[in-house]
Amino acid sequence: MDFLSEGSIWIYIFIFFGKILEVTVATVRVVLINRGEKEKGSILAFFEILLWLFITGTVLVGFQDDIIRIIVFAVAFALGNYLGSILESKLAFGLCSIQVIVPEGDQSQELVSLLRANDFAVTILKGRGKDGERDLMVLHILRKRVPKAVTIIKSYLNNAVIIVNDVKSLHGGYFKK
Repeated sequence: MDFLSEGSIWIYIFIFFGKILEVTVATVRVVLINRGEKEKGSILAFFEILLWLFITGTVLVGFQDDIIRIIVFAVAFALGNYLGSILESKLAFGLCSIQVIVPEGDQSQELVSLLRANDFAVTILKGRGKDGERDLMVLHILRKRVPKAVTIIKSYLNNAVIIVNDVKSLHGGYFKK
């Protein structure tokens, strides 16, 4: 690795982009493991630690004589966290539960029909709110489909109360992949 020799600009580029890649992979790995994807998370962990060893080793060799390595490393660490969170939101791993509270009536039933026509499984519970009878709709969906479901709900009933929660695991029921 002669291009990483002392005084070369390539060492800073290597540290910067390597650390960004490593932290981005680490962020996605943590999310995968938290969402129950242990196998995928473990595979990413292998590549993450390889990157970490190369990058950190490059920084530690000679950092006392070259403080810029540490600054580049720190900036790349922060940027890697930011990019990792963006990537994870784009990949949208996992499941979500959406709860929708709407006034009971025809509009509620029409919204259920519209959601089901778009392949969303909907369970309806009856409830009572401050202003009268309510329908509580419960949907369990892939996180990737949350924006579509919320768009449908808001476009049909703009006064609906919409709650989105992460789901660690789901067993049984109708689930459209």
